[in-house]
Order: sequence, then structure tokens, then C-alpha cells
Amino acid sequence: MDATPFRESPVKVASGAGGRLRLLTLARPEKANAFDAATVVALTAGVDAAVSDGLPIAFMGEGRAFSGGFDFTGVNEHSEGDLLLRFVRIEMLLNAVGMAPVASFALVDGAAYGAAADLVTACTYRIGTAKAKFRFPGFRFGVALGTRRLAAVTGVEAARAILLQNRTIGAEEALDIGLLTHLVDEGDLLATAERLLDGHQGLSSVATARLLSLTTADTGDADLADLVRSLEPEGLHDRIARYRGEHR
Repeated sequence: MDATPFRESPVKVASGAGGRLRLLTLARPEKANAFDAATVVALTAGVDAAVSDGLPIAFMGEGRAFSGGFDFTGVNEHSEGDLLLRFVRIEMLLNAVGMAPVASFALVDGAAYGAAADLVTACTYRIGTAKAKFRFPGFRFGVALGTRRLAAVTGVEAARAILLQNRTIGAEEALDIGLLTHLVDEGDLLATAERLLDGHQGLSSVATARLLSLTTADTGDADLADLVRSLEPEGLHDRIARYRGEHR
């Protein structure tokens, strides 16, 4: 296996599986790989480039966390319009991954919270170790992000329970409800993705794209509309501040 970085950015871009896989590694470990604006732009560019090159995509995180989700640093300095744009760009990233004509892999060896958990949910394969854990707190500050994808993956009842109770989902439960597709030993994340790619042999790029399209509901427009409606009411800063105050 190889992993040669192409450039420095909040997201490290590399090649894996003998050049058959594009690796996008969240590289802000000092911030738990949280999604600031630059990270989302870099992730989106990485996804677009992989799709253009016809390569499957794998997402990883440096350090102890996959990602803590939305980066709230300096949130009070942003207008509500700026915050809306940041969430819209995250939703567009999730849709780009979920509707990509290539397979995607989330390789999770730690916490994946909020927008990062939604990114995992958007992937074709969701591979985790025993340290993987998930939480979807967006509705605690009134933001509807990735909800239909979660319900499609886990089933409606499980998704409702997760969101209503804001529970942290451990690796074993995540596997049981379909949030993870594979639970593997530490150090075996990328190797598992490579073995799964081996199973794709014999599928043309056209057949792969058609297969993925036919097995994925295209809810992108509805998801984006519901996100904007959830962000539209005034008081977003207050909602975020209240949530953050309750979880310190």
C-alpha cells in the first residue's frame, strides 16, 4: 500500500491501494479535525478531483478523532448568513459524496460527531475500529443536516431514537444498526478498504456509477431545502451558544 501526499492543506490528499484509491485525510488533529470553512472547501475539491479521475474515495482522520464535526471557533464573529453558507457547503459536500459515481469509504478510528458523522453516513462503506463512536447533535441547536441519510442507513426508528436522545453510539451498536458496515482491528482500516475494492473487479466505471445511482435515493434538493429552513429563523447564534454551554 502507498500513501504519498500530493499537497499540504487542512486535508491531506494521497494515493492508496496501488493507485486505485484516493485518500482524503483530515489533518487538523489539534482541533480534533473539526470542519472549518477551509476544510470543507478542501474536502469538496478532493471529492470532485477523485470523481473526475474515476477513483474511489477514502476519508480518514489524523490523531485520536476522525472529526469533532463543525468547528465553532470564532462562531460569534460570523454573521448568520455566513453560518448558513458554511452549513450549506457541508450539505453540498455530503450530497456530492452520497451521490458520487464512485465508491466511498469512511475509515473511522475514533470519534465522528456532528457533520463528520453525517459524512460517514454518506459513504458507501463505513469501516470502523472499536474506538469508533458517533453522535448527531445538530437538532440540539436546530440544524437539520444529513437526517434522511441517517434514516436510510439505520432505519427510521433507530434514526429517530439516535436524534431524539442525542446518544453517543459505540462501535458495536453502530455495526448492529448499520451505521458501520464493517468493524475491524486497529491498523486494518485501509487494508479492509483495499480488500473490498478487490471485490469490485469486473465492474466497469459506467456499471459502478449506475449501480450506485440505482441504490441511492437522490434527496439532495429536499435535504438542502430542509437545512435552509432550519437555519432561517433568527437566533442561530443563541441556539449554538446555548448548546455549547450545555455541553462544556
